Amino acid sequence: MAGTVTPVEEPAKSPLARRVAVIGGGPGGLYAAALLKRHAPAREITLWERNAPDDTFGFGVVLSDETLGGIESADPDVYAALRREFVRWDEIDVVHRGTTLRSGGHGFAALGRRRLLALLHERCRGLGVDLRFRAEAPPAAELARSYDLVIAADGVHSRTRDTHREHFRPTLTTHRCRYIWLSADFAFDAFRFDVAETEHGLMQLHGYPYSRPSDDPSEGASTVVVEMREEVWRRAGLDTCDEAASVEACGKYFAEALGGRPLRANRSTWTAFRTVVNAHWSHGNTVLLGDAAHTAHFSIGSGTKLAVEDALALAGHLRAGTSVPEALAAYEAERRPVVESTQRAARASLEWFEDLSFHTGGPPRRFAFDLLTRSRRVTHDNLRLRDPAFVAAVEAEAGVPPGTPPMFTPFRLRGLTLRNRVVVSPMDMYSAVDGTPGDFHLVHLGARALGGAGLVMTEMVCVSAQGRITPGCAGLYAPEHESAWRRVTDFVHTRAPGTALGVQLGHSGRKGSTRRQWEGIDEPLPRGNWPVVAPSALPYKPGVSQAPRALTTSAMAEVRERFVRSAEAAARAGFDLLELHCAHGYLLSSFLSPLTNHRTDAYGGDLAGRLRYPLEVFDAVRAVWPADRPMTVRISATDWADGGTTDEDAVAIARAFAAHGADALDVSTGQVVPHERPAYGRSYQTPFADRVRHEAGVPVIAVGAISSWDDVNSLILAGRADLCALARPHLYDPHWTLHAAADQGYTGPGAPWPAPYRAGSRKPPTGRRA
Repeated sequence: MAGTVTPVEEPAKSPLARRVAVIGGGPGGLYAAALLKRHAPAREITLWERNAPDDTFGFGVVLSDETLGGIESADPDVYAALRREFVRWDEIDVVHRGTTLRSGGHGFAALGRRRLLALLHERCRGLGVDLRFRAEAPPAAELARSYDLVIAADGVHSRTRDTHREHFRPTLTTHRCRYIWLSADFAFDAFRFDVAETEHGLMQLHGYPYSRPSDDPSEGASTVVVEMREEVWRRAGLDTCDEAASVEACGKYFAEALGGRPLRANRSTWTAFRTVVNAHWSHGNTVLLGDAAHTAHFSIGSGTKLAVEDALALAGHLRAGTSVPEALAAYEAERRPVVESTQRAARASLEWFEDLSFHTGGPPRRFAFDLLTRSRRVTHDNLRLRDPAFVAAVEAEAGVPPGTPPMFTPFRLRGLTLRNRVVVSPMDMYSAVDGTPGDFHLVHLGARALGGAGLVMTEMVCVSAQGRITPGCAGLYAPEHESAWRRVTDFVHTRAPGTALGVQLGHSGRKGSTRRQWEGIDEPLPRGNWPVVAPSALPYKPGVSQAPRALTTSAMAEVRERFVRSAEAAARAGFDLLELHCAHGYLLSSFLSPLTNHRTDAYGGDLAGRLRYPLEVFDAVRAVWPADRPMTVRISATDWADGGTTDEDAVAIARAFAAHGADALDVSTGQVVPHERPAYGRSYQTPFADRVRHEAGVPVIAVGAISSWDDVNSLILAGRADLCALARPHLYDPHWTLHAAADQGYTGPGAPWPAPYRAGSRKPPTGRRA
């Protein structure tokens, strides 16, 4: 036929890795074997599994629609088999002190783990994979000599990983809860979270259906995970219980949730969850997959999901690559960012459950919203899309006016009422001349004040020339500084009425006399250095930074007086709020951290001693700062380094400042020592603010990679923060808050547009229209 082209068959491409060994017969290993054999039938694939075919731990597994879509694309036969077996549901039930709150629109799919394994066994056998059960695999190093590829899918206790730890470089973190996998012979009609407040402490149940063969729930089955803090587990005597006694005890604690029906076990033991992270996922022709490479807490239901997605990616890159090393590198490059994101979400979730006692005291709907958004993957906005009635009920309970996003509700600190919950975070600009702010500061701070935030903070304003970080840092230690700042406050109060302007006072300590950020952050000045001081004579970067002079008590009194004089100048300059900078390794922060304060006098030693000088400075400043104007304190809640400030220290520090009159704590982290290892990620510092808020009972400002108005709404409505400070988003868009209001269709008093800008309060059309 004219116009048609007869296809020419290309010669079959020789597959990468003709001989493949798979260690471990879990879902990940089995699915990798099936995919590799399906892609290249000529491959010789052998899989070893130490257990019998029908031996398995746990009961049900949950897979996301995204994972199922990948399975459907890669192997329609497996997808079709799974689709016939899955139990699907959309609801989550959160039980809070006898009140059950249901949220819909979530979308889950689950099936029995044993059934999943049977389907994968059948698929592997049908494709010709050699499955060897009740057989210990030879060591990976031995297999690597005779096979082209060795897939180590041997689980969280991977022998392969441990044997070759010098290559994979694993980090294993054991967490603070104990949990046990059980099953109930009926199907929950939703994903259920239940809390038992016992005489021993809080216990939680995570339950979901994995079998529902008919409309009669008595014929179904559900996974039931019971979890509690280690100390609760011990107080309840569960550490001495065998399997049968544990099952009986869990059934009693959650009798109401179970309707009095018994629980079942399957070689069930109490376990502490371990997060597995590996620096490298492959070594030679051996590659880790699933739990051997990484784990993510079961509370976000991702273990089997991640393993199956690993198998999909590995098989895809082996199909497309030109060599095994190239394929393994591409597999890790694709999967690592996804896994790290999942692990961050999982860690946020597991820590929420570890700290469950902080959250149970609030109203029931807030508790449910807090639980649903704990991992930061479910947010205010997408939960509102899933179940608008549920979110509306949470907002009503919290007193949020109809049609008002939570971020645009007012908040009062002493005599100052902020019109919304957005703070422009302090950001060093390094653009002052001899400490004097100039036109740049007027434009920079004025633009952000016009942009709608409730509170705009200055950069750290230094209390002396010696207390500057760089030659470009702003100060409040000379008359010309005060008048220059008065120019800024007058502009904000006149042209952006309703916007509060706060000043952050600080002293650089041992991190002073350095270059501007863009010239080399924390690097010493090449010339023109000034002496630096600290609680102890410890340089910030040994061998690089200038060695500080340890402050004497008389020098400490002089520095304290400089804070007082700067605070008096700030009050005269018209600032609405004052923040004392006790974070990020600057002078007052260095007194607080045991890593930087090695003093042996009354200002060192235990936390009470390390707090003494920062509290003295705070008291002196509070005494001269106007009584109706609020004071906040910024702290580093962790040093992200061994031996540094702990979570418990942060709460104690917050309590101490609150007892001395701090109106709120600005809870940041790190930058205290150069060898820190922060766990970066979206909103990664907010759990510290959450803990301080709940344990210390003080309002908090949350900071740290909060990047969207959805994040702000979520944090405020969940009760994890009272205010949210954002830095980089306000550099990208000075009118971030007003644009957030426009994006949400909000036109109320929490975000009024300045009169000259009102014509631009609607987002311009993005394309031409005829």
